Amino acid sequence: MCNEELTKRIELLRRKMITVGMKKGLTSPDTISLSKTLDQLINIKMST
Repeated sequence: MCNEELTKRIELLRRKMITVGMKKGLTSPDTISLSKTLDQLINIKMST
């Protein structure tokens, strides 16, 4: 995955996480799952 594609995926996932967090709460399992996935993508980006 190229850096530009990774950046786009991170931004889309961040927006989705914020939306889910506002609807279901910040501690909902869905929000937490999205947050973990987002963390993984950010870690990948930081290591490249």
